[in-house]
Amino acid sequence: MTTIDLRGKNALVTGSGRGLGRQYANDLARAGANVIIHDISEEEAARFGETSSGSAAAQEIAEAFGVEACFIAADLSDPEQVRALIDRSVSAFGSLDILVNNAGGDIGLHTPRPEPNDALDISVEDIRSVVERNLLSTMYACKFAGLHMRERRSGKIVNVGSIAGHIPVREGLIYAAAKMGVSQYTRSLAEQLRPYDVNVNCISPAPTYTARFRATRSVPDESGRSRLQKIAQPQDMSDIVMFLCGPMSDALSGETIVCWK
Repeated sequence: MTTIDLRGKNALVTGSGRGLGRQYANDLARAGANVIIHDISEEEAARFGETSSGSAAAQEIAEAFGVEACFIAADLSDPEQVRALIDRSVSAFGSLDILVNNAGGDIGLHTPRPEPNDALDISVEDIRSVVERNLLSTMYACKFAGLHMRERRSGKIVNVGSIAGHIPVREGLIYAAAKMGVSQYTRSLAEQLRPYDVNVNCISPAPTYTARFRATRSVPDESGRSRLQKIAQPQDMSDIVMFLCGPMSDALSGETIVCWK
């Protein structure tokens, strides 16, 4: 299998101060890409103890892999902040070759998760929060990064959905619907950008062990389960993202890779 070489490429991974986003950023940097680390604030990266701040996460990546890395904070529910994030990312390295829209989550306006978290009793404010964090934020980032990539006639966009968007759920219905929307949006945006050699694909991750996952869920006993039944590790999902960011996916656009578990 060909080693992924991203030297000379510049990547932005949203929500990359911690968790899966940080794994994606690490692996992009390991492959040689310069990386923009993003989170809603400097402090958010430290929430589950993975690093001390967003800037610290960027510095750790730069020192570990010998690439350029910097941190930019932005609230992705605000389109003007997203526009500024893309503009600053382009200014930092001169271009933007890769966008991984990782930021999101089933997060209430004032609580870690909506409560209640169904379709009927959920508050209107939580519906808006979940849709903004997952679907609208992806659309905003794709819009502004896509304009840059269309002009350059080059780029890779990887949107992050969820397995929840492909199965019936009793909890987190709004989140699941928003993530299914990400998949359909990916399919359609890929058609618009196909004449400009910009690839747009999506990964829908399975449940994955991250610091946030361990802090907010009960970890089940998985003894006796097969590899394909167990909760995924961050590297499992990152390997797929790296495939979508690298040259081996140059002929692939408009697809969603669903990670069934």
